[in-house]
Amino acid sequence: MLCHPLQVVCLAVLLGIPLFPSWAFGQASSDDSDVQTLEQVVVSATKTEVPLRKTTSAVEVWTAEDLERRQIKTVVEALRLSQGMVVTQNGGPGGLATVRIRGGSSSQTLVLIDGAIVNNARGGIFDFSDLTVDNIAKIEIVRGAQSTVWGSDAMGGVISITTKRGYGRPKVGGFFEYGAFNTIREGGSLSGQKGQVDFSLVLSRWDTSNISAINYRRGASERDSYRNWQGSGRIGTALPADGRFDFTVRWSNGSVNIDNSFGPADVYKAKTDTRRFVFSGTWRQPLTSWWTHVLTLSRAQSTSVNHPGTLQRNTQTGVVGVPFGSPSEGRELTNRVESQHDFRLNRYVTLMVGYQFRDAQQTSSPAKINASHAGFGQIQFNLWDRVFATAGLRHDAFNTFGNATTYRVTGGYVFSTVFGEAKIRSSYATGFRAPNINELFFPDFGNPDLRPEKSRSFDVGVDQSFFDERVTIGAGYFWNRYRQLIQTIRSAAICGTGTYGPNFCPANAASAKSQGWELSADVVVMRDRPWTKRLELQWRYTVTLARDLDTTRRLIRRPADQATVSVLYQPVAPLTMTLDFRFVGSQFDDLNNTRGPDGFTVFGLAATYDISRQVQAYVRVDNLLDEEYEEVLNFGTPGRSVFGGLRVNFDMPFL
Repeated sequence: MLCHPLQVVCLAVLLGIPLFPSWAFGQASSDDSDVQTLEQVVVSATKTEVPLRKTTSAVEVWTAEDLERRQIKTVVEALRLSQGMVVTQNGGPGGLATVRIRGGSSSQTLVLIDGAIVNNARGGIFDFSDLTVDNIAKIEIVRGAQSTVWGSDAMGGVISITTKRGYGRPKVGGFFEYGAFNTIREGGSLSGQKGQVDFSLVLSRWDTSNISAINYRRGASERDSYRNWQGSGRIGTALPADGRFDFTVRWSNGSVNIDNSFGPADVYKAKTDTRRFVFSGTWRQPLTSWWTHVLTLSRAQSTSVNHPGTLQRNTQTGVVGVPFGSPSEGRELTNRVESQHDFRLNRYVTLMVGYQFRDAQQTSSPAKINASHAGFGQIQFNLWDRVFATAGLRHDAFNTFGNATTYRVTGGYVFSTVFGEAKIRSSYATGFRAPNINELFFPDFGNPDLRPEKSRSFDVGVDQSFFDERVTIGAGYFWNRYRQLIQTIRSAAICGTGTYGPNFCPANAASAKSQGWELSADVVVMRDRPWTKRLELQWRYTVTLARDLDTTRRLIRRPADQATVSVLYQPVAPLTMTLDFRFVGSQFDDLNNTRGPDGFTVFGLAATYDISRQVQAYVRVDNLLDEEYEEVLNFGTPGRSVFGGLRVNFDMPFL
């Protein structure tokens, strides 16, 4: 019988078997070098570090602690619980997972990992299905148009993911999890700091089976499996004159069995294999007391191989046939080079200017490139630590369609009330999305005459704290206007019959509008009481009204109502429990608004217990009440699922 190497390592660690004679469990220490107390800052909203209290944009932040206490294993699970996010996944783990923000499309959401743009070069979206939270320190979500700061694809907002940095004495860790659907997850980590160099390295594996991509309640019988290897690392070093260099890499290798939504059909032996690499290097160097230079170089590359399968069965009619298509391979990469200069003009004003080169390439045949050069500038004001404002301008020049110019202004004011501190903020911005490679060049379909999608966005919000910040409530309104939206049409006049296919091609043929309200509350109900060391409540509610202005119909996969409630209860220091509730309203899955999945509610429960400083046990129950629901029409979701596992973490004295 063969054992997986990581299983052997994790099992040995959990049982206390010494794999290396010089390793030992770390002991509790009064050395505070391992504890890092850092002020919560946001970078994505302005490309400069700004404390969350002073941001003038709608921002939400997930920390590693937030992810761990809920036992969240993928980024998409965290986004499901976030404000203004619409998350859809085609089936269970490994199925295509995309995110929409404030009524925008998934291709209008820019996703970055350590500054590397990871949106697919061909289709413009980012598939979150393979992205686990292993080695992730923070997820920043900025809602609203961010093209002035980040360029194309940021019309709806930005999701920025940051890898952990190593701190303190070197440590080794591992985890092992087993649960429903024959799920096995395992991994190991190495992190710490030695002299001027810090490091954080993680390798993990995830295997699951017995979940049908097409909803088994609709007649699907094949159980689809999923496998995912994931590795990530960050190595940084301090440089002279307060400089710093960081290099990060993230690798994933996933394989998932898939089905066909048309029919719908249960497809046998159909699968998609995907391999991704994300590299990023950042050099931050103060040149004077008032001038800092930041240089970023990044590359994201992926290869996907699609196997159409050998046989398919229509789950409605029972008709058996041969799947359409043949094995295909797609390869693409995205490069980003950016030079940013921050000038602190005085104690009140900071000026940021920079240059960016970005290209998206399809490296499989036929090879295509969509590249741009951009110059941008932004001025930030901080008056008396009460009044905050930004104003920015950006110009992008593309090799495919020409130029795009965007601007953005924001403002915020922090003031005291009889209840506590309050902040009012507002922003107005323009945005754009460049046509992607498929829309421009796909054989017998692409339209090289496409123009970029454009938008105008406005939002206003207020946050009020009560009772020494034990209660914080927020309310906001947003409005977006989209034009020149790209959609597939039939038109002999525009598409022709030979170049783009038989009267069938993408064109700038739609306009849309979205508006809505965002409400939130964070409440510290009780702390440091008998049997209640910590009791906290978090609530999010979003209303999104998104319509096509030409047909007045609702945009597909945009539920009007969404809500989440999270309760954290820590009766004693070692034990922490969280209960999450998620409600998603009904939505449409077709342009004519005739069909779509019904609304649903889902509960999740997680608990962790610290057996010692080195060992933690946990259990997680997804879909606690065994709700029957679909995020995407015809695609299934797991029923009640129970998972349990152990984590260990110990010092490495010889380092």
